[in-house]
Amino acid sequence: MQDNIDISKLQLASMRSRAFAFVIDDIIVSLLVMFAYWDVIVAASNNSEELIYLMQATLVVPLMALKVAYHTFFVWYDGQTIGKRIVKIRVIDGQNWGRANFMQALFRAFGRVVSEMFFYVGFFIGFFNDGRKTFHDFTGKTLVINA
Repeated sequence: MQDNIDISKLQLASMRSRAFAFVIDDIIVSLLVMFAYWDVIVAASNNSEELIYLMQATLVVPLMALKVAYHTFFVWYDGQTIGKRIVKIRVIDGQNWGRANFMQALFRAFGRVVSEMFFYVGFFIGFFNDGRKTFHDFTGKTLVINA
């Protein structure tokens, strides 16, 4: 864990690196859900209507819950999810530039899921403000910087 951040070296993460981290993290979480529900998925795979129903009714809530848990834990613990660690970016407290606390990480994770539910509009907000802050950065009062 990195508690001391040199403020003079802070540099906002690019939207490109954030998008790459997003893809990595989404693949990881999706694979975890897929492995957890593998038997159900295989059983429904012969019937396309049943598979669509399964994805809509059965897998949505566990997927969202796992995303919230995954992002909350990793952002709170070290400021980096696995995807962020790979692309060398970090989430910090947007007010004191230290580590994000648990509540910030939790609000950020919920804001991220809400953004996904509404056609990723919350992600596009980051293109139109100076801090490259997305909806979930605003809800968690965080910034994403190069690590």
